[in-house]
Amino acid sequence: MFLKKLSLINYKNFASQNFEFDSKINCFVGNNGIGKTNILDAIYHLSFGKSYFNPVATQNIRHGTDFFVVEGEFEKNGREEKIVCSLKRGVKKVIKRNGKTYERFSDHIGFLPLVIISPADRDLITEGSETRRKFIDGVISQSDKAYLQVLLKYNKVLVQRNSLLKYFAANHTFDPDALSVYNDQLHGYGTDIFEKRREFLEAFIPIFKRQYKAIAGGNETVDLSYDSKLLDTSLLDLLTQAMEKDRALQFTSVGIHKDDLNFVIGDHPIKKFGSQGQQKSFLVALKLAQFDFIKNQAKTTPILLLDDIFDKLDEQRVAHIVALVDDQNFGQIFISDTHAERTENVVKTIHQSYKIFKL
Repeated sequence: MFLKKLSLINYKNFASQNFEFDSKINCFVGNNGIGKTNILDAIYHLSFGKSYFNPVATQNIRHGTDFFVVEGEFEKNGREEKIVCSLKRGVKKVIKRNGKTYERFSDHIGFLPLVIISPADRDLITEGSETRRKFIDGVISQSDKAYLQVLLKYNKVLVQRNSLLKYFAANHTFDPDALSVYNDQLHGYGTDIFEKRREFLEAFIPIFKRQYKAIAGGNETVDLSYDSKLLDTSLLDLLTQAMEKDRALQFTSVGIHKDDLNFVIGDHPIKKFGSQGQQKSFLVALKLAQFDFIKNQAKTTPILLLDDIFDKLDEQRVAHIVALVDDQNFGQIFISDTHAERTENVVKTIHQSYKIFKL
């Protein structure tokens, strides 16, 4: 699978721009602020229907205009696939595949598998548990449609249960039977999600460790561990035990929406005990493991986006990524960098065709 053409209209800083890509390596070079990352984000948009960097959809519309259109022509399994993602202010976002509008965005997730490595990935270490849950859910969802649907159902019931708790507080009433209806639903959906996450991490962690060792050498031990109360107690029991607490807080304090993924180096949290270099290696290993996992599950080689990669990583880590790209089993890759000469010197060492776009 690869992206042949990209068309941008009023997307971020681009009024109108068209690109034709090489099936292997494509590099965007130029000064900071010129829009290199925005092109990568547009490609991400075609895969996920949203920006990787900006959760507020309307802020991706070019200043002073009312809409954006991102259009991509892909080749997948010998077929032409045209994806269009568009947004107009005040109107719901639209995603089309070959002219047909998706009724549910979730139906598109996984159709164009993609992995991005970016300086923004640091949020996985520095931010709260929600960021790490989104990472887990995002990886699983790209190859498991059923998982994403169950997750959406869980979140919908969670909103309803929280609304009921607020209603009880506002009206000085309480009905445990009404709450138990939501408890049963959360237990069913939540248990499925918990089991899928646990299965995923059993397969994912060895891949991650292997990638880290290849990048950083064999002197450091790293690990990922799943932090969930469901490891010890059923969700139904947890919800029952927390009923009075939830009633006081007016929201659901237990469940798979509280799970976390612990990042560990040498038996210590990498956030506190990992050097900057170790944290970078950890994140790159995490994303390359994601690439391997999705490739194995989806039976399709994901597109790889490397945002500002050479500025943020030392030569050893870049060399490892370059070696991966040199592998015939690798697919299409997009690179952004500020130094044209540095980028060209690196891609020349790779025995693949390439294009360089100077912005």
